[in-house]
Amino acid sequence: MLIEATDAHFAALIAGQSPEGLTVAEGGIETPEVLAMLRGLSAEVGESFEPNAWLIVEGGEVVGLTSLVRTPYVGDTVMIGYGVAASRRRRGIATRAVAEVLAWARADFRVSTVTAETAVDNAASQRVLEANGFERAGERTDEEDGALFCWRAGV
Repeated sequence: MLIEATDAHFAALIAGQSPEGLTVAEGGIETPEVLAMLRGLSAEVGESFEPNAWLIVEGGEVVGLTSLVRTPYVGDTVMIGYGVAASRRRRGIATRAVAEVLAWARADFRVSTVTAETAVDNAASQRVLEANGFERAGERTDEEDGALFCWRAGV
């Protein structure tokens, strides 16, 4: 289940606390530094596009995050990112979360295409996208992240 992430959710997670009414997966879902970066990204994207970030929740426990990492520069294409707590991986959680994001996108008139990127050596993330109907649309090299596959799904 996805719950729209608020600034208060991000603040709690960064502080190592559970968002109100929820628990957090063993070991947390990400480092405070990455959570702070995602909080800033959500605020930036939120200036022009909401909703844009969601907690991935299973059984009352926050097990990951998914968000728009880029809104449309022109047109109707958004880019998503997602991550699941290390202690909760290999359970289909990311696949289900991406399916929910695609369902949201299908219902949002502003969106007709969803894109994503994966490291070329991240087979698990590639399987998540393939399971949700994404097709490889190219490759690129990023200064920080290295070689990436680019993915696209029409909604």
